Amino acid sequence: MHDYRLVRYPLTALLLGVSALVHADETVEALPQVVVAASRVSQLGVADSANAGVVTQQQLAARSVYRPGELLEATPGLIVSQHSGEGKANQFYLRGFNLDHGTDLRTTVDGMLVNQRSHAHGQGWTDLNFLIPELANRLEYRKGPYYADEGDFAAAGALAVRYADTLPEGIASVGLGQNGYRRVLLADSPKAGEGNLLYALEAFHNDGPFTRGDDFDKLNGVLRFSQGDAANGVNVTAMAYRASWNASDQIPRRAVDGGRLGRFDTVDASDGGVARRYSLSGGWHAASEAGVTRVNASVVANRLALYSNFTYFLDDPVNGDQFSQPDRRVTSAVNAEHRWGSHRIGFQFQNDNIHNGLYDTVARRRRATTREDHIVETSAAVFYDNSTRWTPMFRTVAGMRLDHVRFDVDSILPENSGRASASRASPTLSLIFGPWSQTELYLNAGTGFHSNDARGATIRIDPTSGEPAERVTPLVKATGVEIGVRTEALAGLHSSLSVYQLDVDSELVFVGDAGTTEAGRPSRRSGVEFSNYYKPNAYLTLDADVAFARARFSNADAGGRRIPGAVEGVASLALALDKLGPWSGALQLRYFGPRPLIEDNGVRSRPTTTLNGRIGYKLGKRLKLALEGFNLANRRSSAIDYFYASRLQGEDEAVADIHFHPIESRSFRLTLSSAL
Repeated sequence: MHDYRLVRYPLTALLLGVSALVHADETVEALPQVVVAASRVSQLGVADSANAGVVTQQQLAARSVYRPGELLEATPGLIVSQHSGEGKANQFYLRGFNLDHGTDLRTTVDGMLVNQRSHAHGQGWTDLNFLIPELANRLEYRKGPYYADEGDFAAAGALAVRYADTLPEGIASVGLGQNGYRRVLLADSPKAGEGNLLYALEAFHNDGPFTRGDDFDKLNGVLRFSQGDAANGVNVTAMAYRASWNASDQIPRRAVDGGRLGRFDTVDASDGGVARRYSLSGGWHAASEAGVTRVNASVVANRLALYSNFTYFLDDPVNGDQFSQPDRRVTSAVNAEHRWGSHRIGFQFQNDNIHNGLYDTVARRRRATTREDHIVETSAAVFYDNSTRWTPMFRTVAGMRLDHVRFDVDSILPENSGRASASRASPTLSLIFGPWSQTELYLNAGTGFHSNDARGATIRIDPTSGEPAERVTPLVKATGVEIGVRTEALAGLHSSLSVYQLDVDSELVFVGDAGTTEAGRPSRRSGVEFSNYYKPNAYLTLDADVAFARARFSNADAGGRRIPGAVEGVASLALALDKLGPWSGALQLRYFGPRPLIEDNGVRSRPTTTLNGRIGYKLGKRLKLALEGFNLANRRSSAIDYFYASRLQGEDEAVADIHFHPIESRSFRLTLSSAL
């Protein structure tokens, strides 16, 4: 494990001094503060709800992120965590959901859906490790099923990252940090004929504080040609990403409390993975007297080899419980829309050609096959919405979406092969009153859905037990209502408040670890979100956000009505200073409230708090130095908690226990960057 002794730098001493302000006993993973354009830029007369906004390139560039997926935390109330070290898709929490690796949170990059359907490990797998934060031009976020152009996975929210066609200036940067952190980035967008050729190359390594380092290596590249402007233009983009890592999976608390394991130890040292992603995409947009037309198309090839062991020696006391979940797929998609006057119509198509499986392994060597499948999943959708201002103080947005999906599963178990299809209509309506006194009121209602794994729609036999298995509903309906208000009545202060309720017909998910599908109960989530941004002068900005949610299964059960892992409370407070000569700085305090870990609420995670900081100094017109600090208070807590039964080697029987992934200890990263 490397140690670059960054604590010798005087800037570090300043950050450490500020960290003493935090007195919470526990912390969660380093989660940077939200800075949203919905607060900075007036959304009055523009936004359709109190919880929609755009984060600008400048704001994204100012964020400190431990891993690329945390860039999405610019969305108020969203938490991005990790339970298995680097390389694996993140864990997401929003609006009373434990979203696992992306179910019910639709995420796109340049119009390409990142959520992977019918994935070997979990429905909606959202791996954002290919994201290069410096290329992100903006982040658009929406919450709730109130938008006709958002489809699968968008019940809790939809996030869209847009890459820039050109950079304000080229970038060459080198980063060094504790725990083996190293990063090199080269990016620029020179002229190429009548257009621009944007390129970016990234090399990255990180071990983390773990006894057996994550050894996370990745190479990342983007090449884009663009031509035109905001009204009329075209772009073609190629991306390539490859990575490998050791998994520092969650460990049982009993082993740490008893001294058998250290906080940064692991049980199965052979866990880990290898990922590949290659894509070719293009976009075209044009404006004329007939309206505005936008089209994008993409082909994405993903490949993953994932090795995990969450129960250790529970099922096999001799060989252990490690399993492999390989997944390789090619996803083709086309999205088109045309807007004229107050009308908009669109068409969306996606086809996934998937090969995946579930195997028993020992030290990454396959020894038995649980299931193996070839899946072709095809979907098509059309949508229409109308935006009308009826009076100077009242406007509406009404929409309708029609989705059709077709599953074709060819399984190694003939009984589980077959075809299935489903359709769903999703109406949406938003009523917007105002603005008056720099204030606007929103009433939103709509339905959405998430798809279930194709294998669950055709299954007949449980591949593990051989017992009959119940099929699941292909498309699960979600119904939401919301009331919100946004105000800029006080000079320099931008605030938004919303109260929502979301009903999901079933918490159905495919359990990739078991190779089968479990049918959950219907659920209801209700909550309140309050976001504030205050800028008293040109040098200082303050942000304060808080969100509370209540998540329950809708029907009674002897086991209880709590939804395990459902986030209940999130709060954040940030201070940022800029334009202080060559200096700039920021501090972000984040609170992640407790969650129930079992249905009867008898076992809960602990509330946690974290503090991050950043200090920047301009060495000249083109040269910058930045020091980032994560988990400055160096709290000992977990990034994520689960409660289930496992057995360690030498234990006579299964033990139900909290299993956790530790938050990374305090660490610092120093980055030197130069404009090209």
